[in-house]
Amino acid sequence: MNNAIEISVKDLDLWFGKFQALKKISIDIPKNKVTALIGPSGCGKSTFIKTLDRMNDLVDNVKITGEVVYQGRNILDSDTDVVELRKQIGMVFQKPNPFPKSIFDNVAYGPRVHGVRKKANLNEVVERSLKAAALWEEVKDRLNESALRLSGGQQQRLCIARLLAVEPEVLLMDEPASALDPIATSKIEDLIYELKKDYTIVIVTHNMQQAARVSSNTAFFYLGELVEFASTIDLFERPRDKRTEDYVTGKFG
Repeated sequence: MNNAIEISVKDLDLWFGKFQALKKISIDIPKNKVTALIGPSGCGKSTFIKTLDRMNDLVDNVKITGEVVYQGRNILDSDTDVVELRKQIGMVFQKPNPFPKSIFDNVAYGPRVHGVRKKANLNEVVERSLKAAALWEEVKDRLNESALRLSGGQQQRLCIARLLAVEPEVLLMDEPASALDPIATSKIEDLIYELKKDYTIVIVTHNMQQAARVSSNTAFFYLGELVEFASTIDLFERPRDKRTEDYVTGKFG
């Protein structure tokens, strides 16, 4: 994998109280690629992805050691500006979580927080972000309607547009299609394929077919460990570890 590295993780350990959820994770996440994280429920995938934008800070009794190096700095250092970090590394969650505001105000929210005030500038950002999230044509005539009136799939694309509006470098997606029907899921997958030209994407998925369809590289997590990380084709077709092979062939999961 001779690619530029976006985020380099070294010897990452994480505990919730006395329970160690992540054990000595080391992985280099390549720039402008889709990296999929797979593994059975409770194996540490979501916990890991949340260390990349410090979302685990919000959990009581969490202890993290090791390094997560992004743009030359260890983001786990205490002097990291977490607000700025989350502008650069944004996250989409399993369940769409639009704000109870208009479609326009959802997308304009981040730019407003970061100081964009002019209506013309906001209009431009909203249109650009909705187009990038493949939602503009469906909502351009209803921007003042409540975002809560959109379908689940549209709400998830709106949440992606809301992220894109603050011009991040990295998109984290924690099972972004698991609550959606097959057609909406397909739209999200098409969107991921388009977005990887401009963004580094890390996606947690329980769906191995989805990982195979959208990602360049795949990491297999099991019981808090990173068992194997390889190109997606190699990991699925030529796994090096017996546990990976058993998981991708459906022997457990």
